[in-house]
Amino acid sequence: MSGGVVEGKEHKDGEENMAAWLVGIKTLKIEPYHLPPLGPHDVKVQIKALGICGSDVHHFKNMRCANFIVKKPMVIGHECAGIIEEVGSQVKTLAVGDRVALEPGISCRRCNLCKDGRYNLCPEMKFFGSPPTNGSLANKVVHPEYLCFKLPDNVSLEEGAMCEPLSVGVHACRRANISPETNVLIVGAGPIGLVVLLAARAFGAPRIVIVDVDDCRLSIAKNLGADETIQVSTNIQDVGEEVVKIQSAMGSGIDASFDCVGLNKTTSTALNATRSGGKVCLIGLAQSESTVPLTSAAVREVDVIGIFRYRNTWPLCIELLKTGKIDVKPLITHRFGFSQKGVEDAFETSASGRSAIKVMFNL
Repeated sequence: MSGGVVEGKEHKDGEENMAAWLVGIKTLKIEPYHLPPLGPHDVKVQIKALGICGSDVHHFKNMRCANFIVKKPMVIGHECAGIIEEVGSQVKTLAVGDRVALEPGISCRRCNLCKDGRYNLCPEMKFFGSPPTNGSLANKVVHPEYLCFKLPDNVSLEEGAMCEPLSVGVHACRRANISPETNVLIVGAGPIGLVVLLAARAFGAPRIVIVDVDDCRLSIAKNLGADETIQVSTNIQDVGEEVVKIQSAMGSGIDASFDCVGLNKTTSTALNATRSGGKVCLIGLAQSESTVPLTSAAVREVDVIGIFRYRNTWPLCIELLKTGKIDVKPLITHRFGFSQKGVEDAFETSASGRSAIKVMFNL
């Protein structure tokens, strides 16, 4: 079910399925992608919208992201939505023509973590576009029925694709128990920091302060509803001074902090700014190892919470979009078509950062 390359003929309709293959550093090629046969519980989906994620950019630039290393050509992409083209013989909940958002990770469903409901930590996880599993920047993919979620009429396919990054924010807010009694600090106003902002507000957080080095990103955060934004430096010597500024902007204790970057400085800022007995969620993973002031946080009983992807978030994300409690549309800053030039330009735009928040393909 990982959607590996198998020998196969062209589709019945005569169109060959094409996909964007990562074949080397900063080298993407649109080439044929032969799908596995449709299993009884699978659906075939025509991909219509796909967003570029930070991990895709890491793979594109370095052929790796953290410990996930690209060793052979791989179809890239995982934030996606599309239209059901074909259903397996046992599929009960979906029909041809349904618009769906796809949850990209297939867990084993048998290990203790899966049985315990923490399937995002499954050691056998097959995740779109995470080596060695092929991704979903393709005309069509095959995926299990239970990981495809029907979209309401008032939720677009682009918004459906945005359920994937939004899920990270929703999962983090669940892990941190965000409520109308929780004042929130977000460190980093990139795409993930911004979806944490949207999710924390939807969970009822009364006051949200967000910090970043980039004033352009901070102005976007302000427009999305941050109560206060603070521009910080990249110099770790400034942490003490900046923490005073952050606490003053909050006006009361910081109950939960989200580090959406993952550098020594950002984690130190979150740990030092959070009140005694508060929580710090580590979402960003910019470094594989960190040197941070854990002892001073430990004596204040600050809980440090790890965040890895998400679990059981799609129904809530779709509900939040459907009811208008969250609007992800302002996050989509650039759009590209699915062509060789489109794919190259889109990844260059996303990799350049700054003005690009979410780069979206329309297929």
